[in-house]
Amino acid sequence: MDCDALTLSTMTISSPGLLPTETLLDSLVHISNEVVSIEKLPFVQMRNVSSMIRRIKLLSSLFEEIQEAETPLPPSSTLCFTELLSVITRGKVLIQEIKDASTLWGLIQLEFISNQFYVLVKEMGRALDILPLRLLNITADIREQVDLLHKQAKRAELTIDPRELQRREMLLEVMANNMMQNKKNKGYMDFGKMEELLSNIGLRTISDYDIEISKLEIEAQNQAGTGGLVVVSNINNLISLVSYSKSMIFRDGENEESKKESCSYLYNKVNDSSSSSQSMSIPDEFRCPISLDLMRDPVIVSSGHTYDRNSIAQWINSGHHTCPKSGQRLIHTALIPNYALKSLVQQWCYDNNVPLNEPNSSVSEEKSNKKNSNDGAIDHISANKAAADAVKMTAEFLVGKLATGSADTQRQAAYELRLLAKTGMDNRRIIAEVGAIPFLVTLLGSHDPRIQEHAVTAMFNLSIYDNNKVLLMSAGAVDKIVQVLEQGRTMEARENAAATIFSLSMLDDCKVQIGARPRAVPALVLLLKEGTPIGKRDAATALFNLAVYNPNKSIIVSSGAVDVLIELLMDDKASITDDALSVLALLLGCSQGLKEIRNSRELVPLLIDLLRFGSVKGKENSITLLLGLCKEETEVVARRLLANPRSVPSLQSLAAHGSLRARRKADALLRLLNRCCSQPHHSL
Repeated sequence: MDCDALTLSTMTISSPGLLPTETLLDSLVHISNEVVSIEKLPFVQMRNVSSMIRRIKLLSSLFEEIQEAETPLPPSSTLCFTELLSVITRGKVLIQEIKDASTLWGLIQLEFISNQFYVLVKEMGRALDILPLRLLNITADIREQVDLLHKQAKRAELTIDPRELQRREMLLEVMANNMMQNKKNKGYMDFGKMEELLSNIGLRTISDYDIEISKLEIEAQNQAGTGGLVVVSNINNLISLVSYSKSMIFRDGENEESKKESCSYLYNKVNDSSSSSQSMSIPDEFRCPISLDLMRDPVIVSSGHTYDRNSIAQWINSGHHTCPKSGQRLIHTALIPNYALKSLVQQWCYDNNVPLNEPNSSVSEEKSNKKNSNDGAIDHISANKAAADAVKMTAEFLVGKLATGSADTQRQAAYELRLLAKTGMDNRRIIAEVGAIPFLVTLLGSHDPRIQEHAVTAMFNLSIYDNNKVLLMSAGAVDKIVQVLEQGRTMEARENAAATIFSLSMLDDCKVQIGARPRAVPALVLLLKEGTPIGKRDAATALFNLAVYNPNKSIIVSSGAVDVLIELLMDDKASITDDALSVLALLLGCSQGLKEIRNSRELVPLLIDLLRFGSVKGKENSITLLLGLCKEETEVVARRLLANPRSVPSLQSLAAHGSLRARRKADALLRLLNRCCSQPHHSL
């Protein structure tokens, strides 16, 4: 199913006894050295990051010394090290996420991120609770240091750097002022103070500002589907703030080309009602690449470039089907509002007393401006409508990246679509409406393992919405999904392909079409053999859905599913007993399935045990299988049941205390056995 790789790996790591001691120590030494070798610390959470690295560095000395000693480890230390591996792995991921994310957004989320470090330190302390230091072959110095680390971790409290708190308060104050639209507050921003704040968090060059803006834009896209309107609005406010600060702080340090462009004026003359007749130099990032004029209504085309709505609309209406800036062919002509840039332009216009609406506008421009004025009434639109618009904007942008981006861009876009489709039926509907499905189908054949994995997982998430099931089938997705199921480049991709088939097969028409694919069922049976417990369950549930359609039952039996399912009943690690029994109970309904099940010598004893120890569902399916076998070969199966001293007491218990369905079938089976026991030597 749709589960991030980190979560899966963490769950795996947390399972005691999973890794051999040698492998566990190798992993600990390797991951610890990776954390310790981190050189450039982030500008936020510096205290927590450095403390975490220091703790892990001390532990790495312990791991290396134990590894060199090559002596057996006590069982409790193996469990401790397994938990420490989980903590250190998550610590490394957390540090890397902070480094890769927006510094300003990290400042806003100060308490939330600090709490994540606090949780990790506490888990480290709990893991060290069970470390038998006295039984380990280590030096006295290392023993004392680890003991001290243990005590410090137990006493640790939530740590928030006061300097970062002060910077955050200053930032929130500036953000609040930045959102005010009262002309009396014109000129409120102290750029010296703002420059000092941004410099303290590492923004010192134009390149630093550009990188921070890019990170904020990515964060806005990630939050568009799940973060809520307030969160997205705050991020857009930060984008506006940083972009405007950049244009003001570095305006004296522009290069020659920028100076030439900033000499062109927006207006030859302005309204008499304007408070100033001085011409304004337009920041480069606010200029439309076509008209070189101020973008009052910026929109994004499918290539990812931004233009003013009027200019790009005229370009497209004149018969052009390419992006003016990049020359790429436009895969669609939808114009996606760039709300972040629009907010930035409005802020700049307000601060510089530049009217948003251009005088002497044409009729078509008047219509556009009327639409813009309606956009300004966003506060009066319901939150659901606004959230849907934000999702649509994000989805359209990501689909454009799927279509024309590089492999790295496609990988990121597919991953973000996967996350966006994970929550909410509206998100799934909107993503399909903007045309994502054909591009995701194409990406299933990608040679990049992550692109393939993200694409098939996104399709699984989309398929949860019933209308999308039909769209996926119409787009020819099944053959591609089956190919991933057979030969996927990662096990997670294969598992999520099985989950997608399960989801699609909820519709009766899809059961027929999937069953008609000659490679679909054998691929599911292969995953039953080779998959992880999650993959085996996905394959079993998909087979169950397909088996509901009678003609598919013989196909499933012919693919060798019966023997594999019976083997899984004996595999405690697989943990899919109920799913395997459900499929076997359905396959009993076809002659081939009955024959295969009847030929198994191991099944009846297993079913008798499951009558005693199985779940409610497991008991029902066990009694269904036993009753079905008895009806076909009453004497043979009855003899095998009566030969087992546990069978009759289990059936009587089930007839008295089982579910309604189980009681009915247990009574029927007991009556059959009683008839077989009419002879004295078979008497119950």
